[in-house]
Amino acid sequence: MRRLDKLIEHVQARPPRARFSYVRTLLEAFGWILDRERGSPVIFTKTGERSIVLTKENGRWVKEIYLDRICLRLELDDRHG
Repeated sequence: MRRLDKLIEHVQARPPRARFSYVRTLLEAFGWILDRERGSPVIFTKTGERSIVLTKENGRWVKEIYLDRICLRLELDDRHG
């Protein structure tokens, strides 16, 4: 199984929190670019799309609510939170 497939499965499983590095790798694989990172807020951009704004917890974690939003924006599944 490819690494990207494993990352997608991890995010789709909606753990209570996921490593920011995993989320960043996933978003970048889908063409999103880390635009700004200032403290805990992080903004990813992609031409022609609204920005994705995440808040990091303790500098390295992303909460489940943001994983729901990422799955929705990347159309990874039909689960809506």
